[in-house]
Amino acid sequence: MDHPLGMLLYALSCMHCMTVSLAQGGDGVGAMWGRELASEYLKEAGFGSFDIHQLEHDFQNDYYVIRP
Repeated sequence: MDHPLGMLLYALSCMHCMTVSLAQGGDGVGAMWGRELASEYLKEAGFGSFDIHQLEHDFQNDYYVIRP
């Protein structure tokens, strides 16, 4: 809720990303699925460890460093 573009990004995710995912047989999580679900999916895929980073100039994206 505190993200400067959070409301807009969530609306776009619900109206476009989620519906496209569902239409193609995906989980329908959209683009705003968050760190928690991303972490869960990485663990289920068998990755041993991962770190989540943000770049100082990019307040919108998380960057994952994934190891086997």
